[in-house]
Amino acid sequence: MRAASAPIAILLACLSFSACSPKNEIMVETAATERETDFNFNWRFTLADQEDFSDPAFDDSKWRELRLPHDWSIEADFDEKYDGATAYLPGGIGWYRKSFLSPSELEEKQVYLYFDGIYNHSEIFLNGKKVGGRINGYTPFHLEVSKDLKQDNTVNTLAIRVDRSRYIDSRWYPGSGIYRDVKLIQVDKLHIPPWGTYVKTPVANKDNGQVELDVEVLNKRKKLQNIRLQTDIVDSKGAIVSSETTSTMLSSRSATTMRQHFNVSEPQLWSPESPSLYTAKTKIIANNKEIDSYETRFGFRDIRYDANEGFFLNGINTPIKGVNLHHDAGLVGVAVPDDVWKRRLLKLKEAGVNAIRMAHNPSSINLLRMTDEMGFLVQSEIFDEWDNPKDKRLNQWERHDDYISRGYADWFQEEAENDLKLAVKRDRNHVSVVMWSIGNEIEWTYPRYKEATGYFDMDASGNYFYNPPFISPEEIVKRFHESPEGTYVLAKTAKKLSKWVKELDTTRPVTANLILPSVSHISGYTDALDIVGYSYRRVIYDYGHELFPEKMIMGTENVPQWHEWKAVEDRPFIPGTFLWTGIDYLGEAHGAWPRKAVTSGLLDTAGFENTSFHMYKSLWNDEPHIHISSQTEEKSLYKLENGNVIEKEPGKWQERVWIWQDVNSHWNYQDNETVIVEVLTNCPSAELFLNGKSLGVQKLADNDDRELKWAVPWQAGELKAVGLDNCQTESRIVTTAAASAIELSSDKDTLANDNYAVAHLTAKLVDKNGLAVLHDDKEISFTLSKNLELIGTDNGDTSTMQRYQGSSLLTSEGQALLVVRRIGDGPASITVKGKGLSESTLSLN
Repeated sequence: MRAASAPIAILLACLSFSACSPKNEIMVETAATERETDFNFNWRFTLADQEDFSDPAFDDSKWRELRLPHDWSIEADFDEKYDGATAYLPGGIGWYRKSFLSPSELEEKQVYLYFDGIYNHSEIFLNGKKVGGRINGYTPFHLEVSKDLKQDNTVNTLAIRVDRSRYIDSRWYPGSGIYRDVKLIQVDKLHIPPWGTYVKTPVANKDNGQVELDVEVLNKRKKLQNIRLQTDIVDSKGAIVSSETTSTMLSSRSATTMRQHFNVSEPQLWSPESPSLYTAKTKIIANNKEIDSYETRFGFRDIRYDANEGFFLNGINTPIKGVNLHHDAGLVGVAVPDDVWKRRLLKLKEAGVNAIRMAHNPSSINLLRMTDEMGFLVQSEIFDEWDNPKDKRLNQWERHDDYISRGYADWFQEEAENDLKLAVKRDRNHVSVVMWSIGNEIEWTYPRYKEATGYFDMDASGNYFYNPPFISPEEIVKRFHESPEGTYVLAKTAKKLSKWVKELDTTRPVTANLILPSVSHISGYTDALDIVGYSYRRVIYDYGHELFPEKMIMGTENVPQWHEWKAVEDRPFIPGTFLWTGIDYLGEAHGAWPRKAVTSGLLDTAGFENTSFHMYKSLWNDEPHIHISSQTEEKSLYKLENGNVIEKEPGKWQERVWIWQDVNSHWNYQDNETVIVEVLTNCPSAELFLNGKSLGVQKLADNDDRELKWAVPWQAGELKAVGLDNCQTESRIVTTAAASAIELSSDKDTLANDNYAVAHLTAKLVDKNGLAVLHDDKEISFTLSKNLELIGTDNGDTSTMQRYQGSSLLTSEGQALLVVRRIGDGPASITVKGKGLSESTLSLN
């Protein structure tokens, strides 16, 4: 199509009564920038509900002005009157309104509104008429609105109602509002629709790459069109490496799919170590004019799953070192700036993470764009519940039935196919996506599964976590097939969902996360799956592989402890795991006030390292790593016996679950107090020194739990662990004085005024010698220059119930995080203060 003129493109992004805030660089999935207008700016919002809010004549001048993405729940105060399942934050009903001009030459155009996600129960009105919406808050969708726009260059009113009055509708924090990007897409009536391409690479090796590209073309014009479809394959340096032109005749008001084939010699293969990307640049040409252009980003990579040998990427056996991620990011809620995700992903990569399971619903398109670029294998998950609901407060099967906890299961029968296909069609060109998951721990909601396991009999005490099945496979079969089916049959639903996925994509396997696999294997459920994911069931890896050798089994939800990875290392037929979780996440804290989040992550809610980060950094990297933590003998899991440090409960390390043991990062105790020092490392051995004096050498091979341990009578000074056996690394902690100042640092020296970039500032307490004080905490406050916007503050402590948008907070382990965005030009600065502390100021140019 003809590119929109600059003035028109700018006008489309602006309110008639506001200044425009264009984005310098539009991050999109497959569309060229000429097609799209960033629609995130110049909205008005109210947390209220009236029928006339959709009326174009309604006066919204007193509403709050804001930009998208927006999550209204994260802006509220934490309050115990709400529920911890969704982080003690409210829901409600909110309205958004925006005014914009119709494009010129409207009769020749097709116009779409694209929404990457609205949580949830959205209703969209254009000029007073309802034009669409979605119940599911994770589903991306677009609406064709050409016929509902006013004539050329006339003001239109877009109004969106978001109903999150069911505020405990999830088992975690889902957020509220238009929390992902919105775009306006304008194209010629002869065009490639949004998500209108499908790229496959049936051959991908170092010598040759073959591309098969399907392109959907719509002709909404009144006449037959003679078109040429021209596509160039472009590498990451901008060089054209292959081209193809295809011609066809397309009758009026019809559609067709055109297939093109390409060969690329010696392609750069995509992998986590080298995430090389290509772009298919496609043009529709009619009457020697370019009518439309469309870009599809993809990569060359070969994936193979073997039930006996594991996962192969580009012919190389590649362990899946994965983590689960929910879609919130602490202080920003679910309206997550790209820079926030980037900081977190870089830190996870540092730990050796190479894979992410998007738990338990489709992620944002921006997050998938980053996994493509940064090199993460992705399991894209679609549903957390199917026919029957889970209990949002208590997990597992439903034991509450009230309006505020009604979730997606109530609409699953009517909405599931459309929601699934929208997600798969949006995401199937992402090279990082290597498997689809159709469900998470679904078996809880079908009673016959739980009862057939034998784990929940009176004499079994329900202990399925670390015990093989208490009853024989034959007894499981008997129990299951003698039980009533119920209204819905899980296996039938699974087959239906798998079929829907494969109608759109046959290049990736289908999996699900199974919580009761001993029953699921014999029920017909796993017949629908190419890969069988086990949730917290590593104790039956051998059981599953022996009885069902034709099925690949892997861990899709496992605790971040050494024993989980040991189970993978010991079994070549298990390709890897996804730890629960990569990062602490909000919610799933029913009755846990003042805890607002789950603390099982390698990183905390602020993106700071938890101790488990260092365990997995030592497991998942070849580069030498060592880390010291400590705890008093009384509080630790260990005791000193006959000169040796042993577990108070021998062998208990094999049954540790989500939360890492209580340890400290500091070296501030009482004189001669017995302190247990724990060292995590991948060095064959390490030596511990206190004030330069050796306390002995420990060997990793002598510690089944992979934790080196010393009992140390405390003395002030420096404690240092040094890697031995040609493993050059060390870690040290020191005794510090009282905090006397604040050290402020930033992950950026400069902060662009592009409306999107954010900077992370870390405030650390330091003593008179400039040493980080980790054992004490102080209330600190931030002051920002007028050209900076406070996005939020956090300390990573899940029991801190201060509002995230406050300008002051208590540090945790001597540190806190501040996230800011630039809202104006000129010198920008942040000053941090605290009682009895020297203040610190940092400038962002």
